Amino acid sequence: MAKFVFIGAGSFGFTRNLVRDLLTFDNLSDAEIALVDINKQRLTFARRACEKLIAQGGYRAKVTATTQRRDVLKGADAVCVTILRGATSVWQHDILIPKKYGIDTNVGDTRGPSGIFRALRTIPEMVDIARDMEQLCPRAIMLNYTNPMAMLCHAMQSQTDIQLTGLCHSVQGTAAMLEGWLGLKPGQMDYQCAGINHMAWYLKLEHKGKDLYPKLKKIVASDKAIYNHEQVRNEMFLALGSYVTESSGHNSEYNWWFRKRPDLIKKYCTQGTGWNPGHYAYILKQYQQRDKSWQASAKEWLAQDKVPLGRGHEYAASIISAYMGGDIFEFNGNLCNDGLIDNLPSGACVEVPVVASRKGFQAIRVGHIPTACAPLTGLTAQIEMMAVEGCLRGDAELVYQAIAHDPLTAAKLSLQEARQMTKEMFRKNKKWLPQFKEVNL
Repeated sequence: MAKFVFIGAGSFGFTRNLVRDLLTFDNLSDAEIALVDINKQRLTFARRACEKLIAQGGYRAKVTATTQRRDVLKGADAVCVTILRGATSVWQHDILIPKKYGIDTNVGDTRGPSGIFRALRTIPEMVDIARDMEQLCPRAIMLNYTNPMAMLCHAMQSQTDIQLTGLCHSVQGTAAMLEGWLGLKPGQMDYQCAGINHMAWYLKLEHKGKDLYPKLKKIVASDKAIYNHEQVRNEMFLALGSYVTESSGHNSEYNWWFRKRPDLIKKYCTQGTGWNPGHYAYILKQYQQRDKSWQASAKEWLAQDKVPLGRGHEYAASIISAYMGGDIFEFNGNLCNDGLIDNLPSGACVEVPVVASRKGFQAIRVGHIPTACAPLTGLTAQIEMMAVEGCLRGDAELVYQAIAHDPLTAAKLSLQEARQMTKEMFRKNKKWLPQFKEVNL
C-alpha cells in the first residue's frame, strides 16, 4: 500500500481535489492518505471530505488525520505541502506597510517586500519538514504548492537532499488561455516553457510544427478584447517578444513598468478583464473573505448526496502515479539550476520541463531563455537567492539589500526609504522570525 502525506491539509478544497485525483489512478486507489494540519477543525473537515470520496468511489484507500507530521511521515512515498505560516492577519501587514511607503501590492505572496517577508516566516518551517523527511522517509518525493515557490524550494534544495519540486498552475493555465485565443482545441499546442516561477517564458509555441508566435502577436496587437483580457502580460509580450506565465496582476508587481505611478496602475492594473488584472491586495481580500466562509462552504460540499469523482487538471496525482510506477509524466516544475538554463544564475531555483518516473525527477535542459527576458528574470532570481541566504543566516542586512534591489521597490523608494520600510516590516514580524537575533538596520 502506497502512503501519501498532506501537510497543510486544512486547505479544504485543495486537499479534497488532490485526493480525488489520486484515487482515480489504479496504482494509487488503495493508498494510505495521512492528513496533517495544526488547525483541528479544518483537519476534521478535510478528513470527512476524503472519507466521503473513498466511500462514494468504492476505493480501498484509508485516511488518517493528525496534528503531528512526524507521527505519519515514516514510510511515506510522497508528501504534498500547502501550508500558510501566519494567518491572513499577519500577511496583511506585508501589504499594508509597503503601501505606507508608496508600494502598491497586488498579491504579495511571491516576491517583492511582501513575498520576501512571507518567505522569511515560512522557510524555517519548510526546511524542518524537509529534514523530517530526510530522517523518516528519505526516498519520498515532496510536491510543494506553498508560495513563495522559488524561495521556498531554493531554501530546501540548498539545505536538504530530498527529491522535491514546486508545482504551479500558471504554465498549463496560460497555455490553455493562448490556445483559446489562437482558435485551437485544448492540448493541440506544443510548447516549451522555462524561466522562474511566475516569470517563465514560452520559448516555443507551435501547432503541427508551425510557429504560432507571429499569429499570436497579430491577435494581441489588433483584437481589443484579447488585449484587454491581460493588459500587463500583453504589453510585456509586445515589448519583449515572448509570453510570460502567471496573471497580469502578479506580473505587474514583479517589474518597474506598471505600478510605479497611479496613472499607470489605473491604465494597466484595474481595467483588465482577466481574473486578476492587478487591483490592490486582490488575493488578500479573497483570503479574508474565505476565512469567513470556508466552514459554510465545506459543510455545503459534505452535504451533497454525490460529489464529483472525475480527475482534475493538477499535476500532483500524475506525478505521484509516475513515481509509483505508472506512466511517465512531463510537467513544468521548480528545480535547482544545475546547467539547465545558461543565462540564469547557477544554483537558482528555475522552472523548467521535468519528466517524472519511478526514478524521480529528471529535468530537461533548456539552454538559454530569450535575451530580452533574461535581465529581469536573472535579477529576480538573484534577489530570491539573496533573500533565502539572508533568512538562513539570520542576516537582516542581506534581506534589506534584496528588497532594495526589487524592481518595484527601487522604482518607488530611495535606499534610505527602503531601509526604513524593511526595518518596520521586521518589527511587525518579530515574533515570527526568531532566526534574526539582531536587526540593526
